[in-house]
Amino acid sequence: MGVLEIARGMGVTLGKLFQKPVTVSYPEQRATLQPRFRGRHVLTRHPAQRPGELGLEKCIGCSLCAAACPAYAIYVEAAENDPAAPVSPGERYAKVYEINMLRCIFCGMCEEACPTGAVVMGNEFEMADYRYRDFVYAKEDMLVGVNGSLPQRREAERRGKPVRLGFQLEGQPRAELEGVKYP
Repeated sequence: MGVLEIARGMGVTLGKLFQKPVTVSYPEQRATLQPRFRGRHVLTRHPAQRPGELGLEKCIGCSLCAAACPAYAIYVEAAENDPAAPVSPGERYAKVYEINMLRCIFCGMCEEACPTGAVVMGNEFEMADYRYRDFVYAKEDMLVGVNGSLPQRREAERRGKPVRLGFQLEGQPRAELEGVKYP
């Protein structure tokens, strides 16, 4: 390697030294997410029939999302719906709904395959955890309720801030999901 190449490399280095850095100081500064960003999965509900109640789950346990998943990250186990106390509007519901977030490639195929619109890719991307079992989200962790999902409530409690729902972009009006009661 010659002296000319070293001088040319040092010239590039010195030129970049005086330019404005492009690094974002996360988490103090947050980059804005694009509207089509695919983050953590959210399971939605139908509108509530009476005030103060949660609506029926939109998921009917058809397993089309699991069949469409190229990473085999989704497991759905369906059960017969009880007409006296239905969980979803169909004759079946998802008794077990699990997503292994370590396998998920966030492609959005599950969202596209869902015939009822139950699976939504939210805007939440902060999913770091310490234990493997915390990356396997159960149905209770993903269902949108009055106060958000279990991981959202846990993170909000840790930070001492209100829950920011996964489909809500910061700095923009909340994207209201049909049938969800908001705090």
